[in-house]
Amino acid sequence: MAPDRWKRSTSKRIERGPLPRYTAATALQPGDDLEILTDPRVRSVAWKDLTQLSRVGTARELALSLPWLALSVYLAGRGLYPLALLASFFFFLTGLRQAHDAHHYNLGLPRVATECVLFALSIVMLGSMHAVQFNHLRHHKHCMDDEDVESRSARMQWWRALLWGPVFPVLLHKTALSKASRRKLGWIYSELLANAVVIGVAMFVWPSRPLRYHLIAMATGHCLTAFFAVWTVHHDCDPSRDIARALRNRLKSTIAFDMFFHVEHHLSPRVPTCRLPELARRLDQVAPELSRKQVY
Repeated sequence: MAPDRWKRSTSKRIERGPLPRYTAATALQPGDDLEILTDPRVRSVAWKDLTQLSRVGTARELALSLPWLALSVYLAGRGLYPLALLASFFFFLTGLRQAHDAHHYNLGLPRVATECVLFALSIVMLGSMHAVQFNHLRHHKHCMDDEDVESRSARMQWWRALLWGPVFPVLLHKTALSKASRRKLGWIYSELLANAVVIGVAMFVWPSRPLRYHLIAMATGHCLTAFFAVWTVHHDCDPSRDIARALRNRLKSTIAFDMFFHVEHHLSPRVPTCRLPELARRLDQVAPELSRKQVY
């Protein structure tokens, strides 16, 4: 075989391969009962070429939420609360996207730098993002089974998922505090302590109206996460086959910052969010039925 031809063949084999049974730094593996992961059509889809971000791509992802944060605080300072709420919604959404990619170490950063990103997001969004990460990686390992705390609201009716919202962040933190490793607990306690400092400053040291507004908006966002980030993408799904929902409307996906390519994410969690539309295109070519259940 000619050298050039051999290189092309080898490159193709390296690029392709089965969609991973989750191989992030946590070494968690999805359950063996996920039928979809044994589908030869799905396993033939190339995905490894989508996992790397350029320096520009990493910088873009890290800056994604900053304009929305600045805009929301500015509008709140001017007393324009309806507009501030809209900006806060998009800040929380883009912050979730950043945290989600950080949970899987998909930001193109060293591990320590990624941990620091989660710490910073914990301060500006409240809560412990390492506690959320602990539960999210277990969600990938125990998708929709009894061990999966994160997806519990997906098995509820929509209105119950909404009402259950305030319980959701408490349950995530309680689970992480009782089951996480010592190293993970160090990050969690540090983030919760930082939260306490920020709240104390807002309440007693520097009672800034925009800062107080921001804290209330973030707390509200966490209470709505069980519905908007969990129920919407997993309700009425078969945990062995239809593990999650998808989105194929380009305008809707743009508004959602590509956060609803969820079946694609479960099939290949090492692919950054910004590359999921391309993974969706490849999957549609071989298994279009995977996207039959749409988010909205």
